Amino acid sequence: MIIRKRLTVGVGILLATLTAGLGSALPAAADEAPAKASPKVELVLDVSGSMRTRDIDGQSRMTAAKQAFNEVLDAVPEQVELGIRTLGADYPGNDRKVGCKDTKQLYPVGPLDRTEAKTAVATLAPTGWTPIGPALLGAADDLKGGDSTRRIVLISDGEDTCGPLDPCEVARDIAARGIHLVIDTLGLVPNAKIREQLTCIAEATGGTYTAVQHTDELSGRVKQLVDRAAEPVVTPVATEGADSCSAAPQLKAGLYTDREKFGEHRWYRVDVPPGQELRASVSVFADRAVNNDYGVLLRALTVHGREIVRGSESGTGRTDAISSGLRYPKAEVDDSDSDDKPAAETVCLQVANSFSAPASVKTSPGMPVELTVDLVDSPDAAADAAAFGLGRGWWLLGVLVLTGLVAGLLFGWISRWRVAVWRTN
Repeated sequence: MIIRKRLTVGVGILLATLTAGLGSALPAAADEAPAKASPKVELVLDVSGSMRTRDIDGQSRMTAAKQAFNEVLDAVPEQVELGIRTLGADYPGNDRKVGCKDTKQLYPVGPLDRTEAKTAVATLAPTGWTPIGPALLGAADDLKGGDSTRRIVLISDGEDTCGPLDPCEVARDIAARGIHLVIDTLGLVPNAKIREQLTCIAEATGGTYTAVQHTDELSGRVKQLVDRAAEPVVTPVATEGADSCSAAPQLKAGLYTDREKFGEHRWYRVDVPPGQELRASVSVFADRAVNNDYGVLLRALTVHGREIVRGSESGTGRTDAISSGLRYPKAEVDDSDSDDKPAAETVCLQVANSFSAPASVKTSPGMPVELTVDLVDSPDAAADAAAFGLGRGWWLLGVLVLTGLVAGLLFGWISRWRVAVWRTN
């Protein structure tokens, strides 16, 4: 009996020990998995005096915006952190300096309390100026920090009234920070000047412009943009190219963003191991007015400056982006007799553009550049020109010489035959 009791107690102690061990191990394992950062969205609402105008479904623009906001707040995905910022909501006076500072965060960016957010929106009344530029700067600060998807959705019915701070230039400066923040704009008035300004703001950051004239259009579009922020995306890595290959940043496979001035050359470096193929592409985005003729060049060179292969593209007329790419497969090295791992080849990538702009257009900051670098297994029997070294020109020259020689021999033989036939006849 005593032995059974001792056995029971021993088993109980063993089970308790195992349970405690598992309990302490499970949280540790859970802690090792990094939590994915929540996407962040800030809605920026124009509350200037013009929002009193009654031209949206028989009600004022402000009423339509509030109704749309309530519907949007009900539909925000749980994983999205949302905030609300206003412009022109507090100062009704005529002092320009004061009116152009009238922007504030109505609801902080974070986990959404729908009731609290709706209550805050319900208190809004059309009041003052339209400081779009300062509001965008404030919203960018509200969303700073972390590496999650970030989006600003601007809803406005008028042009910025706080020049010379141009909202379009503000958007370009925000994009140039390399924080991967997208600005989408919605215009409540079908006006050419308003459309031009809101389109410019959106294009500067890779966002979209939408004209809306009905409440359901407004709520539907904002819901769509908030949902888009929750979708998984590849976040580009901000980098800064150099003016020479020797000083260029070392890149691995991935997606990168940079800024390039008009007519500038920028350099990057990639190590290509034997048996791997380098695939690179570049896109330059015209985020402002440019002259009609333009082009982009992507070159792969050795560290000694010898060109390996190039890709180029040119165009004329209006464009949002122009892209080019290249491939460079590096043959496998037979190292069966050696214990040393074959060294990778350092390839210099040069990105250049031939954009130009009218004198009235600011060239700073530079235009957005998106560079994709990928390394894949090199094909066993590559058919592209770069695989055979045609990018260097030697094989092509040899083919042309051989073709000319054969053509010359055939032409000479036919000529002699025709002369012989003529003499015989």
